Amino acid sequence: MTFSSTQGREGRPALMAVGLAVALLAAGCADTAGIASHARMRNAAQAGVPATAQPANDFVQVDAQWWHAFGDAQLDTLEQQALTASPSLQVAQARVAKALAATGVAEAAGRPQLSGDAQLLRQRYSENYIYGALGGTVQENGTLQLNGSWELDFFGRNRAAIQAAVGSARAAQADAQAARILLTTNVARSYIQWARLEAQRDVARRTLAQREETLRLVRDRVSAGLDTQLEQRQSEGGLPEARQQIEVLNEQIENARHALDALVAVPDATRGLAPPVLASLRAVPLATQIPADLLARRPDVAAARWRVEAAASDEESARAQFYPNINLTAFVGTQSIGFDKLLKSGSLQWGVGPALHLPIFEGGRLRANLGGKAADHDAAIESYNGAVIDAVHEVADQVASARSIGRQQVEQGNAQRAAEDAYHIALQRYQAGLGTYLNVLTAETAVLTQRRQAVDLAARALDTQASLARALGGGWAGDAPAAAQTAALNESAAAR
Repeated sequence: MTFSSTQGREGRPALMAVGLAVALLAAGCADTAGIASHARMRNAAQAGVPATAQPANDFVQVDAQWWHAFGDAQLDTLEQQALTASPSLQVAQARVAKALAATGVAEAAGRPQLSGDAQLLRQRYSENYIYGALGGTVQENGTLQLNGSWELDFFGRNRAAIQAAVGSARAAQADAQAARILLTTNVARSYIQWARLEAQRDVARRTLAQREETLRLVRDRVSAGLDTQLEQRQSEGGLPEARQQIEVLNEQIENARHALDALVAVPDATRGLAPPVLASLRAVPLATQIPADLLARRPDVAAARWRVEAAASDEESARAQFYPNINLTAFVGTQSIGFDKLLKSGSLQWGVGPALHLPIFEGGRLRANLGGKAADHDAAIESYNGAVIDAVHEVADQVASARSIGRQQVEQGNAQRAAEDAYHIALQRYQAGLGTYLNVLTAETAVLTQRRQAVDLAARALDTQASLARALGGGWAGDAPAAAQTAALNESAAAR
């Protein structure tokens, strides 16, 4: 329904008021019964996060550039290159820009709109239509007009649409931070893997040198008639195996470097770098328990929460579509037959009035749309709940692994010292003719196993620290509204 007031007409305001009253009365009949979101967001306590903060000595805040704690300048350079050039971060930033643009579009819908029209037309009028004396003639028509409109958001549809767009934009921003944290974590973990492989190659080279030295000893004993060719062939057989293991590690090191080059998006970024030394990487002091404010630290959880807010606003906007859409419209301009009269005062025309759109019979379209938005809201809530559960699970796993690896390193150190002592004793007994070469081989195997385990455990400890830094939010500072929402959610759940 549209009502307008034009020059020279009376009684239109009364008709406008009647139409508006009828529309508002009919709006009360909008049927949204039985359509709503039913899912509920979990609070921190329901997810297993402790209700109170841990003692200061049990938790160390993750810095935004937490990898500096490893104390490796090369790693710092690689991280900076990744943050500068990574395509994945550029994609995330493009998504943020798109979401912010969508927010601008939603905000513009609630603001006054103004457009201009200009038309100059030469036209022949039909002799058999309503044109009267103009029928059968060719005339020049001109129109100059400004058109304005302003949607009055009485029922909050545009307001909800803006809130939905803002929620989506905030989610995109949090996603971008999550992508940044994931990238820096992967760079650190790949660098640690490179260092682990270099350390394993050092062990393999020590093994090769040790076996070469043993082979010289066996050959001397064979020349002296103290050993047979059996012992010599046994000793010689260990050299190709050690060389083959070195080649395997060479291949893995090249692949690790290529992976790092891809992560930082700089070709041959690792070519000019010195091989990282695993033992020189310092430990990163992190949590020994799950922090009470874990959910406020994680950008992926914040993104999921903002998507819930956006979905709730989308549902509210869909519900508002059941109610009248009321616009104020106006136009002013000139119109004439004959271009020479277009700018004369007698060609002036104007109009102003409300325009109302009220859904009455729409075949269930609005209910179906609202049902879909309510389902989207439920899905967003359950996705948030899943993100919360995954966050707590991830931190708990990394904390447990860090504790266990520390205990494993103590026991492995004891086992390695015992194996090294046993090897030296077996070698001395063999040199003195008191033991067989088989005893030396057995003792050497135990030593090599312990050396490899020491490298793997040291690398696992560092890798776990990098993974834990990510699980704790990677130093993301979050934002005040998100933290406030989390606190309110926890309080409401506690009250229930």
